Amino acid sequence: MQNKILNNNFFNLEDIYFKELLEGKSPWQSIEQLSDFIQSEFRNKKITPNYKNRNDVFIGEGTFIHPSVEIKGPAIIGSNCHLEHASFLREGCIIGDGVHVGHAVEVKHSIILNKSVMAHLNYIGDSIIGNNINISGGTILANFRLNKKNISINLDSEKIDTGLQKFGSVIGDNSVVGVNSVLNPGTILGKKTIVYPLKSVSGFHTDGETIK
Repeated sequence: MQNKILNNNFFNLEDIYFKELLEGKSPWQSIEQLSDFIQSEFRNKKITPNYKNRNDVFIGEGTFIHPSVEIKGPAIIGSNCHLEHASFLREGCIIGDGVHVGHAVEVKHSIILNKSVMAHLNYIGDSIIGNNINISGGTILANFRLNKKNISINLDSEKIDTGLQKFGSVIGDNSVVGVNSVLNPGTILGKKTIVYPLKSVSGFHTDGETIK
């Protein structure tokens, strides 16, 4: 069953410059390895830090960063992105190319693939967001259980323990999440999923589902 939850099943990795972090792995393996991967990119000089004399942040060509943005680092941000007013990138973020991070969006320890949009007032925690995703205003990707237990993935009759206390959601390519929705910890959305506004979503959802 776990073979159904490999990154390759959710994302087209052809144009992803950090594909080695994702290929052939489960999403929670990639999240667990994320910070070490970013630091190794700098340590091995595959990329060179270039942001405000920091030694742990890389910004791609053509990317706009509003003066009010805070980047905690380590972080890798791709080309032609927009980081808008009061957005906050916490520790351990990789942002692909052409990504829009809107007003007051907080991203923590997450992977965002190419050409995705987080509109405004979002929280993205310990999650992987695919290509061409639209996350509408006010939507939250929660990453922590109230009882502090490890996050599990519910797939059919099987419960898969991620081994992580903090793990958010996986959103497959070309999906849309409506305004003010909540994706609970361990939510998996397949490709081309549509989530209606004001929904609380949990569990595993296959490609093409509409969640009303």
